[in-house]
Amino acid sequence: MPLALLALAVGAFGIGTTEFVMMGLLPDVADDLNISIPTAGHLVSAYALGVVIGAPLLAAATTRMSRRSVLIALMALFVLGNALSAVAPGELSLLAARFVSGLPHGAFFGVGAVVATGMVAPERKARSVSLMFLGLTVANIVGVPAATAMGQALGWRATFLGVSAIGVAAIAALAVLIPRENAPAPTTGLRGELAALRSLPVWLALGTTVAGFGALFAAYSYITPMLTDAAGFADASVTLLLALFGVGATAGNLLGGRLADHSLRGTLFGGLAALVVVLALFPVLMRTPVTAAVSVALLGMAAFVTGSPLQLMVMEKATAAPSLASSANQAAFNLANAGGAWIGGLALAAGFGVTSPALAGAGLAVLGLGVAGAAWAVDRRRGAAAVGRERVVAGHVPEEVERVRG
Repeated sequence: MPLALLALAVGAFGIGTTEFVMMGLLPDVADDLNISIPTAGHLVSAYALGVVIGAPLLAAATTRMSRRSVLIALMALFVLGNALSAVAPGELSLLAARFVSGLPHGAFFGVGAVVATGMVAPERKARSVSLMFLGLTVANIVGVPAATAMGQALGWRATFLGVSAIGVAAIAALAVLIPRENAPAPTTGLRGELAALRSLPVWLALGTTVAGFGALFAAYSYITPMLTDAAGFADASVTLLLALFGVGATAGNLLGGRLADHSLRGTLFGGLAALVVVLALFPVLMRTPVTAAVSVALLGMAAFVTGSPLQLMVMEKATAAPSLASSANQAAFNLANAGGAWIGGLALAAGFGVTSPALAGAGLAVLGLGVAGAAWAVDRRRGAAAVGRERVVAGHVPEEVERVRG
């Protein structure tokens, strides 16, 4: 694997740290700015909104730039957003800074995935994407706990200065390690990139992302009350247990990348099926501390097995113009975050019990399997039609094509 993937992973590490660290700093931020914790929670939403808007917008706006330059510019915007967060004097300015911090997130992963796959042999594309995503999953194990501890010891503003420093390191790594010839400008332009989004298979792949990762966030958004109220853990133990989620996610990400290079579709179906089983068993697994801890790791593993296959599938369905579609997939991840948390909250509000969000997530994972199955059926139908056209040109209409037409 090229050393340039390390530069992408460093950027992903910084992005993953700033995305999730705010959850642990909410009480400190609320106290310092004299606002309530629910109001401070809007800072999480502001970042997610920046991701959803920025992913397709920035990818579309930079179609004439070399992908290497785009990645460096996106990390510069990331550094600016986090530096502004560190010096924000009040709630509104911090909301705006968090929004700016989220803007480059999706486009960085989207364009980075295109660059990563372009530097390796075809049989290693999924592994290259998983190595870039490795920075994101490792951030949950190392970056977020360290940044949270820094914020609690030195003040929350120090955390965002530290994340800005990671961004500067990522810029240096991108400039040094990514060769210019491996990340040229797209040849299709904006019109070609937009045309790729008119493809039904692309939208089915994006729908699978929303449903599959919505299943994860339906449960993960409420994992703390499950661990404390159902499994009986003390509040102080939750941070360590969430690190187990990061370990599982890292293992699943690496495993998914390796398996997807052998069978992309099979890995996707297997990961979604495993997610259904894990989430459906949550009410049982949460009855004892040991099985609850195991379930947290299994949740991260089952969900992130599908990460690189989903990213690669979207890119393959938009082969001629993958940058915008790849970035749109990152927006889909964040829509899954918001939508999954909302659906899990509905289950809780309906009084179905503290583990009910996991069952709601299992339903979403089943929906993801259904969308993935529909995508597979469309591909088969289109493949049969393509074979039929080739044989008709040769003067023969095969029986199987006649059945498809019927």
